[in-house]
Formats: sequence, C-alpha cells, structure tokens
Amino acid sequence: MSRIPTPATIAAAPEASRSALDAVNKQLGSVPNMFRIIANSPKTLEGYLALNGALSRGSLDARTRERIALAVAEVNGCNYCLAAHTYLGTNLAKLSAEEIEANRRGTSTDQMAAVAVRFAVNLTRNRGKVADGDVMALRDAGYSDAEIVEIIGHVAVNTLTNYINEALGTGIDFPTVNALAA
Repeated sequence: MSRIPTPATIAAAPEASRSALDAVNKQLGSVPNMFRIIANSPKTLEGYLALNGALSRGSLDARTRERIALAVAEVNGCNYCLAAHTYLGTNLAKLSAEEIEANRRGTSTDQMAAVAVRFAVNLTRNRGKVADGDVMALRDAGYSDAEIVEIIGHVAVNTLTNYINEALGTGIDFPTVNALAA
C-alpha cells in the first residue's frame, strides 16, 4: 500500500495533473500507478514527463534506454521499476529474457550496450562520481558526447522514479519479477 494517496481515476487527481494524465492514458492505453502517485505534485509530473519525453526523442534507441532503466532499477532496488521495465523491455524494446537478466546484472549481450550499462551502474552506485576511464570507455565504444550526456540523463530520470516509487511504496501494477539468483 502506498504511503500517499494513489488517485484511482484521472478525475480524482489534482486538477493541474489531469491533462498530463490524459496524455499518458492516450499514449499507453492506461495510467500506471507511478504516474498516479507523481500526479500528487503537478509540477513534478510535468518535469518528469518533459525530461523523459525529451530523452526518448534523443539519440539512444529504445533498447539502450530500457537496458539502462533495468540496470539502474536493480542497483536502486526498485521493485516497481524492475517490473515496469521488464515488461517494457520485453514488449516494447523486444529484449530477450537473457538480455534483461544481463542488464539487471550490469552488463549486456550486446558489446556496445554493455559499456553503457556498466557506466550507468557505476554512475548510480557512485552517485555521479566516475573515473576518467569510465567516460573514455564510452567514447572508445563509439558513444558521442551527446550520447554520453543522454546516458547520464537516463540514469537521472530513472533514479527519480526509483526513489519516488520506493519512498512512497507505489503499488506494482505490472507483472512482478523475481529477485536475481546469486
């Protein structure tokens, strides 16, 4: 059970959040609990949707974005986000179960993506403090400066939702996922 109200309907959300929730509903066909929780703060919802939307139109493809989201959610221990991104990774990005597990373990079956996922894990674990070699590994793998900044942006936006969902106990409305075996 969440620690603050989860508006049951768009009409039950704060008035200033309703148009954004309508847009989410049109895009996804439903309004997941995460958006309902964030809707308690219209400005936070607005900011999240703006940053996430801008990054989704960036240079990183959906597969890379989902790989990063899975890795960050695993590091941060966000069960809601693990469930959501396992679902999105499988159904939207068409990632295999093997790839999703690799991402959760901080790597990838794709050599270039593995570098981005490892960087995302290091960035998350070290709260932004990475070594010169971490950035050079991205460059050596072929990532541009813009893509490096976008990877950091994706870590940040996913950390935001991880923290919101964990701190507020957002009810999981995606198929749950199991903990990784050691």
